[in-house]
This record gives sequence, structure tokens and C-alpha cells, in this order.
Amino acid sequence: KSMEYKLDKGCHSVYSLQFHLVLVVKYRKKVLVGKLADRLKEIVVEVAEHFGIEIIEQKTDKDHIHILFSARPTIMLSRFVNSLKSVTSRKLRREFPEVMKRELWGGKFWSPSYFIATTGQVKLEDVKRYVQSQGRR
Repeated sequence: KSMEYKLDKGCHSVYSLQFHLVLVVKYRKKVLVGKLADRLKEIVVEVAEHFGIEIIEQKTDKDHIHILFSARPTIMLSRFVNSLKSVTSRKLRREFPEVMKRELWGGKFWSPSYFIATTGQVKLEDVKRYVQSQGRR
């Protein structure tokens, strides 16, 4: 899916910030399937809404999840990611105890590390056009 170039507006800013986040299940256990994977995606949306973050797309692949999202410049990414990991872990462990007993008995759901990258690439021409248009009404 191609990322559309979309500008968001704050009180004193115009921005386009998109990120690609990858979370990996502890020990790369292949538990992100079926109802558990569906529930994970629901919880991701709930946590994102709490932070005012828009989920663009998310896909699970057995032992990891890819999440594309857009955020305001004021969002502390590490706080969002840590909250996302802890809330999803807590809820999934509570709602799928049989999977946890069988696969993830240590009480941890996610690997401690994660991958995040910016994806919203703005073309220089668009920035120039925006700057040149300022002051014109």
C-alpha cells in the first residue's frame, strides 16, 4: 500500500510524520495467529487512540507485528512504544492464558528490543512550495 502524502495541522505547526514499528515476540515464538493476532490489533488501536496516534496499517507475521502509524511532533515515541508493549502484553497474557502457559511461561510477551523508522518522506519541492505559499491569502 503506498503511503499518501498527508499534512496534519497543530496549533503552530504543519507536519507529516509516519513511522514503521516492528515488535517481536519473546524467543520468536509463533503465537501471533488467529484470535490472538486479531485481539492484538484491536489493543494496538486502543492504545494509539489514547496517545492521539493514527494507525495506518498493521500486519502480524506469526512472531512479529508491523505497525505503520502517524503521530504529532509532540508525541514521545519511546513512551508510546513502551506503553504499547506493556498494555498489549498484559491484556494478551490475561486473555490467552493457555498460550502463555505453553509458549511464554516467563511472564514476558515481547522481546526487549524493537525497530522503528520514519517513513514519511517529504519531497524538497513540496517543502519549497509550502514555504513560498506562506503569507499569501
